[in-house]
Amino acid sequence: MISFKDPDGLQLQLIEPSGEDNRKVWTTDDIKDENALRGFHNVTLTLKKADPTIKVLTDILGYDLQKQEGERYRLATDAIDTANIVDIIENDTIPAGRNAAGTNHHIAFRVKDDNVLMEYREKALSAGLSITPKINRDYFYSLYFREPGGVLFEIATDNPGFTVDEPLNELGTNLKLPVQYEGMREKIEGVLPNLS
Repeated sequence: MISFKDPDGLQLQLIEPSGEDNRKVWTTDDIKDENALRGFHNVTLTLKKADPTIKVLTDILGYDLQKQEGERYRLATDAIDTANIVDIIENDTIPAGRNAAGTNHHIAFRVKDDNVLMEYREKALSAGLSITPKINRDYFYSLYFREPGGVLFEIATDNPGFTVDEPLNELGTNLKLPVQYEGMREKIEGVLPNLS
């Protein structure tokens, strides 16, 4: 593991997992398969109290508490093989994060389609959580809610997918924007780095 902070102060870690990770990687002339990043391993939430968030993860999202070591709790789901771990650090002395540089805006959980999405919405409502209606993001549908520790959780679908406005073999070659941002295209293109 290599631990470092990004330019905004967000703590990141590069982890070599103990198990096999067969996710397809994106290679370049400089980055070969054996050195390429394969994706997210886990996310870590630092909370004043762990138990209410653990309850949301286990009772609503289907995670299991795998282990606890001191103030660190590890939860995992077997719904997917990778990026399936949530660590919680319980620490009531650390100030709450604010939406700004060095913090994450939200944590997203992936589901198959909007039918499954709405099942999760009903679970959250039944648990007394305030959750958004289904939001159309053009490429997927989303729900958002704050878990008891204050972290914004998103549940997002695979459908309809990123091929709704371009063929699979052209993905990533043109800037595609959700309808809500199309009016800002010129401004967005003006701040993007040239990747060619």
